[in-house]
Amino acid sequence: MEWVEVRGRSVDVAVAAALEELGLDSTEKAEIKVIQEPEKGFLGFGGRDAVVQVKPRPAGKKRRRRRGGKGGDQPQQGGSQDRGQPGSRQNAGRQQNGRQRSQGGDKKSRQPRQSDAPKQERPKQEEQPVNREEQAVVVKDFLVGLLDAFGLEGDVNVKADEDIVIATVDGQQTEALVGQKAVIMQSVLELSRTVVQRQTRDNVRLRLDIAGYGERRREALAIYAGRLADQVKDEGAEIMLEPMNSADRKVIHDAIAELDGVRSYSEGEEPRRSVVISPE
Repeated sequence: MEWVEVRGRSVDVAVAAALEELGLDSTEKAEIKVIQEPEKGFLGFGGRDAVVQVKPRPAGKKRRRRRGGKGGDQPQQGGSQDRGQPGSRQNAGRQQNGRQRSQGGDKKSRQPRQSDAPKQERPKQEEQPVNREEQAVVVKDFLVGLLDAFGLEGDVNVKADEDIVIATVDGQQTEALVGQKAVIMQSVLELSRTVVQRQTRDNVRLRLDIAGYGERRREALAIYAGRLADQVKDEGAEIMLEPMNSADRKVIHDAIAELDGVRSYSEGEEPRRSVVISPE
């Protein structure tokens, strides 16, 4: 019979899944090959599952072991005839495969069992509500590990605020994780979201500020929006700003909403979406 290859978080889990697929109740009735040992990876990335190959132990192997002690078993099992005929092993293999098919071990019956593995996890995903506190813990562990990986000193503070997770990383050395125009900080934000989605299996709204850049950026954008609002009111014509990400656009919209005589709206498609300030 062909080998059945199964993946799992550990070797034991993969072997148990393979035994269930083959309809076996014990590892003593199977031949097992460990193809790949599991690895946890680093910070949620680079890990890999265990991979094993399993097949039922052929009955012929047990008969050969009995022949070594009791020669009288040979005529009953027909083993002497099998040895003398070149094609008898193939015939025996076909007979054995036929028995496996009758027990639900053929490929058609195995396919539904293989597809059952992911279905067992789906109810867990649906039943578990979104836990922002758990997501906050995952974000903090990731950011602390990131600082350690780069050899940077800094303080990480993460909290869950209603439907959003707010994370701040403070320290002079942490400015290395900001980059020009916050390109690196944006990448860290996306990585943090990915780690949370993988470990909690749910989306997360995350706000990240490193070395105070986000706060300084918001303050500067608010002042900038106020100056543009005065220009719009004086000239009576609308102004379109340069394309911004959604976080910066929100800062502009919030600043304009507090002023009289002007309004704001967004125009264009990502990533070239811009804020337009116009007379009210």
